[in-house]
This record gives sequence, C-alpha cells and structure tokens, in this order.
Amino acid sequence: MRHEKAGRLLELARMLAGTAEGLTLDEMAQRLSVGRRTAERMRDAVRDVFPQLEEVDDPPTRRFRIPAGLDGLFQAPTAEELAAMAAAAELFAQQWAGARAGALKSLEQKVLSATRAAARRKLAPDLEALLQAETIAVQAGPRPFEDNHVLAAVREALLSLRTLRFRYEGGATPGRVREVTPFGVLFGRSNYLVADEGQGPRNWRLDRIREVEVTDRAGSRPESFSLQDYADESFGIFHDDTEDVVLRATPAGAEDALRWRFHANQSVEPQADGSVTVRFRASGMLELAWHLFTWGDKIEVLEPPVLKEILAREIEVARQAHTSGTVARGF
Repeated sequence: MRHEKAGRLLELARMLAGTAEGLTLDEMAQRLSVGRRTAERMRDAVRDVFPQLEEVDDPPTRRFRIPAGLDGLFQAPTAEELAAMAAAAELFAQQWAGARAGALKSLEQKVLSATRAAARRKLAPDLEALLQAETIAVQAGPRPFEDNHVLAAVREALLSLRTLRFRYEGGATPGRVREVTPFGVLFGRSNYLVADEGQGPRNWRLDRIREVEVTDRAGSRPESFSLQDYADESFGIFHDDTEDVVLRATPAGAEDALRWRFHANQSVEPQADGSVTVRFRASGMLELAWHLFTWGDKIEVLEPPVLKEILAREIEVARQAHTSGTVARGF
C-alpha cells in the first residue's frame, strides 16, 4: 500500500512538472480521480519532497507547478511504456503514416538516450520480451496519405496563423489553385485538411493537394470552432445533412452493440426483449450504411428513412455487380 501511495505522489509530481501554466486543486482531483481534500493532502506531500513546487495566482483560484521539471532519476520509463510507444509507431507505419511513425521513433530514441545506463540495462530484457510477444493485426483498408512536406506546411500555417495556397486535384474543378484558412487535420482511414475557402469549413484530401505553400496572409480559425466537435458531427469523414439516427440491435447482436462505439455522442438503451436501441445525431449516412453491412442481420435501421433508402440502394448495386456484372449507381 505504501508503494502504491508513493507511486500516486510521483504521478502527481510528473503532472505538475509537465504543465507550463500549472494545475488547480480541482484539476489535480479530476486527473487523479480523487476528492479535493485528498488532492490537497497529496499536493502538500509533493511539496515536502519537491520544495521547488511553485504557487501561481490565477484569480479566483491558484495554480501549482514544478517549473524546472524533475530529475531523470524520477523519469525512468517502464518496459510497458516503451513497448506501447513502439507498438504505436509500428501501427502508424503499417497505416503508411510515415510522418507520425517517424516522430514516435524519434521520441523513443530521446527517451532512451535520457534514461540512465543502469535503468536501460534493467529494462532491456523485459522490453525485448514484450516486443516479441505482442504484435498488431493488419486490417484491410485504404492507405492514408501522409506526406512530410504537406503536413509541415499545414502545421506551419496553423501555428503562424496564415493561409495555405495549393493546387487541388479534386472537387468539381481538378487542378484549380485554392487559398484556404486551415482549421486542422483529420487523421483516419483517409487524411483530410479541414479548411475554409470562404464558405465555411470543408474537407480537403491530403493526397490531392499539390504545390502547397504558406502565404503571408493572415488566416486564423474562429475561436468558436472546435475541430473535435466538427469531427463528431459526422459518422465518418463526409459531412452532409445531419440526421437523427435510431438503430435496433437484435438480441443476437445486443452484446456486441453494448461494447461498440457507433458515435461519440451516442446513447445506448437495453430493451426488455433483449435488444438494444442506439441513438445519435450525425451526418455521413453513406458511410454509416457501408458500416452497417458488416453487422448483417444483427442491426435494424429504425430512423431515418434516408438511411434505409441508401442501404437498399447499395444492396441493389452490390447485387447487380455480382450477378449481371453491371454497376448502375443512382447518385
């Protein structure tokens, strides 16, 4: 028990050393999942061990931080942490996300180089065993485009609050030069730049961006815009009309549905007959229809009617493609 308490205090010390602005008592309590009074006692205990703990006035409250960071003695990584980092880098590499894979591998080298030699020797056997015992199953899907030059330009524009100019090989007029205000990047099965050309935010595929450059013109996203909220509006990537979706998972699919995340803002309601009702509001009905095919007869669409229509249409397209060999899409 004493070791557990020491570990929790060290965890708090790392939090306080890893923040520039500091943490309030309420923020400490939230991150540690403890009450405010417990957070107070833990802060006092950390101050006893780290007298450099600094108090910063931030009316109507106060913030606390360890401004100079912690000595490397307290920062040695565990084999599990290093294995998780290596696995994340490998997953990015398998997804052709070379820029992020390279960044994680670089971070791994920095962590190891900052770790004392004795600690590295102690970690090596366990780390090697974990790396050989754990791997990532490769799943079918598109290879997301991730080009260092494009990502570097996007990030530079975001940080410097300037616009981006590029030739876009997509949309209704391929090859047209665009100038946009970047709002952020959506990483997923395909990677998209979220940017405004004057009509509000829209998605631009990174693999269709050519000759990108950062301009000298100011371009900052509205303070009210949230990239996470924007992403949550859609089931997948595509943004179109937003619909109220109601799905019924049959008793045979109820257990899987209870563990499944269809949408960030979903509600899940078990029913008396053993089925499960899932509700959420989103756009991207075509992507949702494609996903629902994977559930077979375990999911029934209750709302909206347009989703039922899309499912029926896609079934007919698939039927034609596998019988007559003729594909006739109605959109």
